Amino acid sequence: MTFFSILCALLIEQLKPLRADNQVYGGIKRLAARIEGWFNAGEPGNGRLGWLLMMAVLMLPTAIIYWVLLHYNLVFAVFAWNVLIVYLTLGFRHYSHYFTSIQFALNAGDEAQARALLAEWTRMDTVGMDSSEIARIAVEKSLVTTHRNVFGVFFWFLMPVGPACAVMYRVAEYLARAWNEPEHMRNEEFGKFAAKAFYWIDWIPVRLTAIAFAVVGNFEDAVYAWRNFANRWADESKGIILAAGGGAMGVRLGTPAENAPQLLPADAATVDLSESEAEVLPGEEPNVRALQSTVGLVWRALLLWMLLLLLLSSAVWLG
Repeated sequence: MTFFSILCALLIEQLKPLRADNQVYGGIKRLAARIEGWFNAGEPGNGRLGWLLMMAVLMLPTAIIYWVLLHYNLVFAVFAWNVLIVYLTLGFRHYSHYFTSIQFALNAGDEAQARALLAEWTRMDTVGMDSSEIARIAVEKSLVTTHRNVFGVFFWFLMPVGPACAVMYRVAEYLARAWNEPEHMRNEEFGKFAAKAFYWIDWIPVRLTAIAFAVVGNFEDAVYAWRNFANRWADESKGIILAAGGGAMGVRLGTPAENAPQLLPADAATVDLSESEAEVLPGEEPNVRALQSTVGLVWRALLLWMLLLLLLSSAVWLG
């Protein structure tokens, strides 16, 4: 049932993608902002209580409905509930229109349009970016977003009480951003627990995604980049995904400062990397072709996950 729940949710999302600004997500954002307003007194313990309350409010009803349907052996109702939760927690098509539009703009040579789309998608200042930098950031954003909106959800949906675990993962990912990344929340004690909680919740899924990228791409370069360059990102999880994904595609991701050999002085890494970096970093500089390579890598990784889910579901059913 797990495999078919995910398959049906993916098919429904392909036909009718759930908008990123839908009412369900809007309600969760308002609840997170309200809890932050109630609990944020500048202490880490307040962030812990707020995080636990947010999880209880969203996970308990999801789990209770699932248990009740199972208890009364309502097979079709359980299946429908699973499909609904997976559909709401997946985000395979949430932002794909940005990526596709950026790809079309770069192929047409319209860098201004590509910069505008990238700025709208990432909330970054894209003024002065060339096509290579636009492609790099679009690829990085796509790989990280796909992991968090798809593959991480897959992993947690396989756990006991799968729908509630899928909700936990997506809400934890949102709180780690909402309570840490905005300007007024940076470096505040309140959001530290949310960031740490999501780090551990995402610890296994991140590595499974990196393995999937390596298997469906250039395995040797992906593993080499993962082992040697993942720790050079400030965010370890992003470093693993981007190092493995870039290695799998033969594309050099990350800024020069992130990828610079650690033995070099920090300022030297940001000024001239032409010789030292080229000797150790696999792949080429990102370009428009890297966008198409990203699409292929993501789809192959998705098919690999679905094949593994099918094999697992078959083994459980036959056992």
